[in-house]
Amino acid sequence: MQVQKVDHHELFEQIYNQAPIGIALVAPTGQWMKVNPAFCSMLGYTAQELIHLHYQEITHHDDFAQDLKYESALCEGKSQEYRYEKRYIQKNGDILWISMHVSLARNEVSGEPLYFICHVVDITEHKTTELKLLQTEEMFKLISDNAQEIIYIATFDGICRYCSPSIYNLLGYTPEEVVGNNNTAIFHPQDLERVSQIDLSTGHMLNMQVHHKDGHRLWFETTYKVIGEPGQEQQILAIGRDISERKKHEEISAEAERIAMIGSWEWNMLSGHVSLSDQIFEIFGLDQNKLYKASDIYSFMEPTEGQRLKACIEWVKTGQPLDFEYRHLGSDGKEKYLHLRGLITFDEDQQPIQLNGTLQDITERKLVEFKLQESVERYTSLKKYNHDAIISFDMDGNIINANPVAMKMTGCPVVEMIGTSICRFIGPYHLGLILNSQYEMAEKEINAIQHVNGSETEVLATLAPIIINEKNVGFYLIAKDITEQKKLLVAKETAERMNKAKSEFLAMMSHEIRTPMNGVIGMTDLLLDTPGLSGEQKEYIEIIQKSGDSLLAIINDILDFSKIESGKTDLVDEPFDLKEIVTETVKIVTPMIREKQLDLRLSLDDAIPVPLFGDAYRLKQVLTNIIGNAVKFTPEGSIEIEVKVIGQEYNDVQFQFKVKDTGIGIPVEKRKHLFEAFYQLENFMTRKPQGTGLGLAISKKLVELMQGDIWIEDSDDPGTTFMFTASFKASNMEEFNRYDLQQKKNKTDQLRILIAEDNAVNQLVLRRMIEKKGHLVDYVVDGIEAVEAVKRSAYDIVFMDVHMPRLNGFEATKAIKELMRPEACPYIVAVTANAVRGDMDKCLKAGMDAYVSKPIKSESIMQVMEEFYKIKKYPTAYN
Repeated sequence: MQVQKVDHHELFEQIYNQAPIGIALVAPTGQWMKVNPAFCSMLGYTAQELIHLHYQEITHHDDFAQDLKYESALCEGKSQEYRYEKRYIQKNGDILWISMHVSLARNEVSGEPLYFICHVVDITEHKTTELKLLQTEEMFKLISDNAQEIIYIATFDGICRYCSPSIYNLLGYTPEEVVGNNNTAIFHPQDLERVSQIDLSTGHMLNMQVHHKDGHRLWFETTYKVIGEPGQEQQILAIGRDISERKKHEEISAEAERIAMIGSWEWNMLSGHVSLSDQIFEIFGLDQNKLYKASDIYSFMEPTEGQRLKACIEWVKTGQPLDFEYRHLGSDGKEKYLHLRGLITFDEDQQPIQLNGTLQDITERKLVEFKLQESVERYTSLKKYNHDAIISFDMDGNIINANPVAMKMTGCPVVEMIGTSICRFIGPYHLGLILNSQYEMAEKEINAIQHVNGSETEVLATLAPIIINEKNVGFYLIAKDITEQKKLLVAKETAERMNKAKSEFLAMMSHEIRTPMNGVIGMTDLLLDTPGLSGEQKEYIEIIQKSGDSLLAIINDILDFSKIESGKTDLVDEPFDLKEIVTETVKIVTPMIREKQLDLRLSLDDAIPVPLFGDAYRLKQVLTNIIGNAVKFTPEGSIEIEVKVIGQEYNDVQFQFKVKDTGIGIPVEKRKHLFEAFYQLENFMTRKPQGTGLGLAISKKLVELMQGDIWIEDSDDPGTTFMFTASFKASNMEEFNRYDLQQKKNKTDQLRILIAEDNAVNQLVLRRMIEKKGHLVDYVVDGIEAVEAVKRSAYDIVFMDVHMPRLNGFEATKAIKELMRPEACPYIVAVTANAVRGDMDKCLKAGMDAYVSKPIKSESIMQVMEEFYKIKKYPTAYN
């Protein structure tokens, strides 16, 4: 293959003309010698136009010095070439930024400069971008240096890359202290956690707490955004402003809203969105992270209230202010009362676009209003339906109002009363007392209300001030019609006089009957103990004794019932053995049981404690009545007696007593009358009236006093079953030991006893009973001798008759009490034939220690001895 010879000159021309960059030759004098098309295109000149120009004519004047510098250096041989940037002025006057590569061509022989070879590249676009970037950087620096906010750029791992100088004024740090460091300690940990959970790529705004260098905290509103292209290094740009003052004001405002229980809201009526303040979220218990619409608010309301609000909103759309109160039932079931207020905003076409307002919790105010309304209604009802006349009048005596009773009492309609003076109904004198502040005297003096027809109504008047705002503005006159009460008062006084007469009569009859009865019964007791009696004599004496006991039972029933009916019967609280009480009661009726050949079955619960505390005498009275009736009305068969414990609460023990017989029974229709006073079983059972018919009535009353109940058990078996319950107090072991010890002492100690009695028979009976118990006895016949005897000798017990000549029992007791020291004073027992209510209290108030009524029996004497041992002789054994 033959290689063609290359024409280098032609090749150079082609490269020169077709090169994409500008190529020019410049003479050392500055004249353009040759330029290629690309260069001409850059400047907008033709080659001929440029040949006639000096290079400085198209060079920016600020670049002249630079060109001369490189030109001289090349000519002096300091360098072979230079690269630099400069500006040309295009033909149209625009500036062209170029990158210049210049070298100097010399004569190969002499070395003289021939021309400069210039290679030119258009960098205008690049330079423009570079200048814009520079301007942006300068603008950013200007903004960041003077901004009030902190501009902060950091990597994703928290290393600060840039921080504006404003950080010093706001947080006390210099930019140098934070740039290049991880500054997470400046931020609150909770806020850092929140930042880590949000998507920063879309931008986000947070309110954060930031630590100042001196330690105090500030609130910042901070905007976060990721900068940098994906796939390249990205950073976090944060711009924060100090909102501490705003936050403080917001907190103050929120606190004020909380205290006033008022919140604000804004309803965009175009989008339907509703903006709510914190207080409204709290009132409704809503989620603050959720957006709400008006339809959501309606859903929180009861349907009827929601319909009312919608109707009200339609009214508001006409330009009226919103004013709406309603009841709200929370999710927790609590009831609140809320008050909505608001103003509507219209656009230029008068279409509603926004509604702004407040919501206030008015529950407390509403409750006060309800209470006030309730008080008003109660007062109105009280005044309207009161049985007393009520007239209100002002400080001048002019009537304000009155109730229907006042209208009826005065005969004047209320409308005619109002505005007139009250003196027309109470008189000018009484009104004068009121106006002169003599209220108590006015109440006492006003005893009648005048009727318009001239008649009067007797009244009991009361004045009550009307106080409004701590000021007396008038009075209520409350007038009670006492016409009927006065009649009742007269009737009451009459009844009391009759009752007093009855009591005095019963006391007199008791004294007059019991005194001879004491002799009869006492002597029969003594006669029965007399040796050598024949069988006939003993039978006669027993008949006398039974007759006396029957008569005494009748007297006791009448007096007991009288005392119980008047509520004057009190039970004593003394230790006793329940099993012994039941056994003794059975012994009383044992002769009759043997006589009738009845089968007796007695069952006593082993769990019955000893001792119990209660009234053994009254319990025995109930048992005697019920067991006695069972024996009396059982001609043949058996008597079953059962006592058992049915419950215990602390020291209170409940017992159930059962007395069952196989007698003639009681018809069902008659049972309801059994416990009525003066109702006799014999009337329909034996047709032989006996007694007073008070036994079961008294038993019922006594059982109720023992916290029990009495009834007849329903049964198909023959006979009758009486049941009753009673409650007594149990003792502990220590008390039992003391009780047992005292019982033994009572049986062995000999006492010295004085009898003061003017009736010889009664004196003899009492003396013989006491001597049979092994005690020493002295006796006197009046009160003066009793006082003298006590002075001379030391007595354990004095039986003091109440009615004696010269000095009665009360006076003698008083003299002895004044004469003797308490520890040396004998135990004084009142002996009286009076057995009506209040007699025992009278004796005890006179200073006597105990009380027995005539006729006296041996068991009464034993009870006195027991009480004496408990109180005087061995008090510690019972404590």
